[in-house]
Amino acid sequence: MDGDFVLNLEDVIESVETAEVMSLFFPTFNKAVVIDTRFTDKEGPMICIMPMVESPQERIRSIRRLRPSFQNAQSLSIIPWPRYVDSLTALGVWDRILRRFAESGHQEIVTKCTEILVELRRLEKAELAAVVLGENYHAIWSAGE
Repeated sequence: MDGDFVLNLEDVIESVETAEVMSLFFPTFNKAVVIDTRFTDKEGPMICIMPMVESPQERIRSIRRLRPSFQNAQSLSIIPWPRYVDSLTALGVWDRILRRFAESGHQEIVTKCTEILVELRRLEKAELAAVVLGENYHAIWSAGE
């Protein structure tokens, strides 16, 4: 799964370090990590797992519903991640996300990032098991054909 996809790591790192809001989505199990780095005195930054959406506009609407006290984001980065979840840590992307939150002074969100990573691994493992077991999948041809 990891070897066949082109990934411009420099662009991904730049997005992680500069975007106000980003959606890191995993097509292999149809989920996205939505990160909103904006915060106020009353509301901290946000990271959560959400279903994938059809368009950036739909993602903006979903964030607006979750965080109505914030104006529209100045920048939204959409980052497809067609690789394994563990490659986020191996390639240093997750560390950049953690560092960005730590630098904002919101340590509680760094803890939440760890929980999110555990959940992403669980979701990926469940999807891979479903593939092997044939759950929610069907063969497009059989061995007898």
